[in-house]
Amino acid sequence: MTKVKKLLFLCTGNSVRSQMAEGFLKALDSVQWQVRSAGTIQSYVHPLAIRVMEEIGIDISQQTSKSMDQFINQEFDYIITLCDDAAKFCPTFGGKGERLHWPFEDPAGAVGTIEERLAVFRRVRDRIKRKIEEFLKSESSDIPDAIASFKF
Repeated sequence: MTKVKKLLFLCTGNSVRSQMAEGFLKALDSVQWQVRSAGTIQSYVHPLAIRVMEEIGIDISQQTSKSMDQFINQEFDYIITLCDDAAKFCPTFGGKGERLHWPFEDPAGAVGTIEERLAVFRRVRDRIKRKIEEFLKSESSDIPDAIASFKF
């Protein structure tokens, strides 16, 4: 039986980037990964993040924003920071856990019309998807074939 790997995605507010990343892995319904997300502060799941993930068939509307403090004593195989602030303020987690840093722009700061803002959210979503595909391929997982099926 394959060991379940525990992964934590971190960003500043746990409202967009880490929620999208968590949504991608949860949507795969894999028995290989237990995925969580959190922020250096707790906020809310951004409605435009929910919308752009829904466009590709992934529902993150039931996910909630969480503070990294609630995970401080848990062990993870991977702790992946998705912004520089999270990397800077990320505490040391117990047990072994490989830290990876994947810096993405914060789409929550996008300005302009709704279509211009959505374009930024979609661009970040697509970049996160590609990074997760690369990561999973490096883990010799069967998941990349499944994740590739999400339509853009």
